[in-house]
Amino acid sequence: MTIHENLLGGPPPTHLPDDPEPRELLATGTAPADVAARYPTSSLAWAQLADDAFERGSVVESYAYARTGYHRGLDALRRSGWKGHGPVPWEHEANRGFLRALHGLARAAGAIGEQEEYERCTQFLKDSSPTAAQTLG
Repeated sequence: MTIHENLLGGPPPTHLPDDPEPRELLATGTAPADVAARYPTSSLAWAQLADDAFERGSVVESYAYARTGYHRGLDALRRSGWKGHGPVPWEHEANRGFLRALHGLARAAGAIGEQEEYERCTQFLKDSSPTAAQTLG
């Protein structure tokens, strides 16, 4: 048996449990609001609602959707052993809903001039997953 040691001394990456149903429904064109209503704990559904609202110029609505997805994701992270910091890899598909919601929250906060929240969420995204920060912009 090989034991992999974290040489940087930080916490291990958190991998959320897979939740394929909301992802599959969104991929087949089910309305994000219907997916969120059926799976209210799905950060991915809330992140998609936030993205759609932002794209149509409804920034405050986007902020609210993103905040919901962010908090649902924090709950899931804590249930998965996350202690408030450490990697949440973008490469693990089940983490993407939370990371997208976090990005959406930063984006909407910036758009409404909530600079402190924008900076906090932007840094949190970079700290959680540099790949997500680069991928999402």
